[in-house]
Amino acid sequence: MSGPVTVPVDPRLGAVLPARAVRLVAAAPVVLLDPTLPPALARRFADDLGAVPAGGEPPEGAVLLVPAPDPDAPAGAELLEAVAVMDRLRSPGGCPWDAEQTHESLLRYLVEETYELYDALAVGDVAATREELGDVLLQVLFHARVAAESPDGFDVDAVAAELVAKLVGRHPHVFAGEAGVVTSGDQDVRWEELKATEKRRDSVLDGVALAQPAAALLAKYVSRAKRAGVPPDLLAAAVPEGAPAAVVGSYLTGGDPEGELRAAATALGERLRAVEARLPAPTNGEPRRTTPEDWRTHWQ
Repeated sequence: MSGPVTVPVDPRLGAVLPARAVRLVAAAPVVLLDPTLPPALARRFADDLGAVPAGGEPPEGAVLLVPAPDPDAPAGAELLEAVAVMDRLRSPGGCPWDAEQTHESLLRYLVEETYELYDALAVGDVAATREELGDVLLQVLFHARVAAESPDGFDVDAVAAELVAKLVGRHPHVFAGEAGVVTSGDQDVRWEELKATEKRRDSVLDGVALAQPAAALLAKYVSRAKRAGVPPDLLAAAVPEGAPAAVVGSYLTGGDPEGELRAAATALGERLRAVEARLPAPTNGEPRRTTPEDWRTHWQ
C-alpha cells in the first residue's frame, strides 16, 4: 500500500491550504498532521478539517499535511511571520524584557534605528540597509503590539488598513482615474491639497514634527512653502544668508548652532503663518490654493 499524499502547508500563512490541494484534501478519507507542524497550526487544522496526528497505517487516499514554504506564497508572507514572532515575544512565557516595554521606553530605539537606516542608505550599503529596514520594521510591530493591549488601542492590521486607505485616497489618479496629474510636480501639489482636506489644515506648516533636528525642521518648512507656491527668491531672503557656514562658525566660537538653526526655522515659520493670515481664506471646505503671485502680494 502506498503512503499518504503529502500536502505542504506554509506556517507563515496560518491554517491555509494551497489552492491546488483543496479538492484533494476535501476528498481524502482522513487528513493527517505531521508531528513537525507548529502546535497552534495543528490545532487549527484539527478544528477546521478534523485532521488527526499521523500514526499507524493510513488508509488509501489519506493526506498528510507537512510544514514547508509555499513557493507561490504572495509577497509579504514573511511579514505575517514577523507579526507572529512579535506576538510570541510579548505574550506570557515570552521575553521578559519585551513584555516590560512601553511606547515611552521604546522611543529612543525608534530614533536610533531610524538614524542607522539613514546612514546605511546614505553610503549605499545594501546588506546594512536590509538589516536596518528590519530594525525599523521591528519598531512598527512593537508599537502596534503594545497598542493592541490597550482597551482603546489598535493592532497591526489597523495600522496597515489605515496606510492602504491613505495611499489609495491620495492617489486618485491611479486608483480612481482622476485626471490632472501628469508629472511628479503635479502629484506634489495634489498630495498637499488632499492632506489639507483630510486633516483640515489651516497652514502649510501644520503637521510638521517640531521635535526633529533644527536643520531638518528648517528644510521641511522650506519644502512645504515651496510646494505651496512660495517663490524661491522670497524663501531665500527669509532664511539667514550663509546659514551652513554660520553653523561651523558657531561651533568654533562656542555658540549653539542647533539653537541658531531652530531660531531660523521658527522665524521662517512665523513669517509664513503671518502671510497665510493675509491670504484669501479657503472656501467650501476645499484646501487653500495659492499662486506665487499671491505670496508676493502679501509678503511683507
